[in-house]
Amino acid sequence: MDWMKRITQSKRIMSSSLFQLNGRTAVVLGGTGSLGGAMAEALGAAGARIAILGRSAERGMHRAEQIRRDGGEAIFQSADALDRESLMRARDMVERSLGPVEILINAAGGNQAEATLQPGDDFCQLPLDAWQKVFDLNLIGGTVLPCQVFAETMLLRNTGSIINIASMSGIVPLSRVVAYSAAKAAVINLTQFLAREWASRGVRVNCISPGFFPAEQNRGLLYNKDGGLSPRGQQIIDHTPTGRFGYAHELAGAIVFLASSSASSFITGHNLVVDGGFSSTTI
Repeated sequence: MDWMKRITQSKRIMSSSLFQLNGRTAVVLGGTGSLGGAMAEALGAAGARIAILGRSAERGMHRAEQIRRDGGEAIFQSADALDRESLMRARDMVERSLGPVEILINAAGGNQAEATLQPGDDFCQLPLDAWQKVFDLNLIGGTVLPCQVFAETMLLRNTGSIINIASMSGIVPLSRVVAYSAAKAAVINLTQFLAREWASRGVRVNCISPGFFPAEQNRGLLYNKDGGLSPRGQQIIDHTPTGRFGYAHELAGAIVFLASSSASSFITGHNLVVDGGFSSTTI
């Protein structure tokens, strides 16, 4: 009988849209950036109420306004990912304004020029303070603290979907951005740990590993000043089966899929790679 009930329930789910997020509140930490912003817009288009968290009020309010123009509901809330008290204040404000947070996207992160090895550089001379900044930005502020703060209320309600943004370079260590690669590898590992810890309490934890998506922080690495591909950019394209870089909107399906409890209710601890096949040619 239980089996039959489950089959009937599954049929009802399949007969409705698997990717509707109507009535759910989603927080996008780092939604002021190009990739995080595209994810916020995708969730808004799927019906979620969106809270964009970040430090740039100008970019955050602009992104929220874009979502509202497209018919969605969105606000910007200032927050510092490396400050627990700031994140707690933001969480409480969002819940008062939009309702309980059920979806958390941890899209804050990035690299530091000082932690990037140039051709001929010696790893033994890499400054540890630069390494620490990259780990703080991507692992502590980009993942650990927001997971602690927002999961606290999710666990009380026994429901939630957390999506950490890792990187293809966390799977395939890239020679130049060694600190960033190591930090993102740690994000993937932490995602798996939290998934195991919280699965029985109704909170799913997954991550997405984007490949090469041109944005503000890596454009200079991929392109020359004249707009042509840099040697590094060409090397990447040569190793990407699709023969191009990714577009921010191509992360939309992945983010909505993992956020939807209807579409991915039995998926947790997973790292979804969106890289045009790059990792398949280097593993």
